Amino acid sequence: MGIMLGNLTLKQIEDRTGIKLSAEDRVELNGMRQEKAENIASGKWHCFDLPFMIVCGDKPTAEKMFKILSAYDWSKVKQALQISWER
Repeated sequence: MGIMLGNLTLKQIEDRTGIKLSAEDRVELNGMRQEKAENIASGKWHCFDLPFMIVCGDKPTAEKMFKILSAYDWSKVKQALQISWER
């Protein structure tokens, strides 16, 4: 993959997509967020600005992230968001 830039917070993700997370989901996802982009740990995620992508440390975390986020209505989302994993 090419160069990836950014360290977006959940608030910034909500602002870019137009999705408003529940307080419960916000607490859970904030607990899984990793500040540093390198070597994302299993059970953690990091969101890049360019490209607009959540990268998870492992596939089960990506699946959990997808399950949480897919519960919301993405039909009128402002900007598409990708989810990926490292290992």
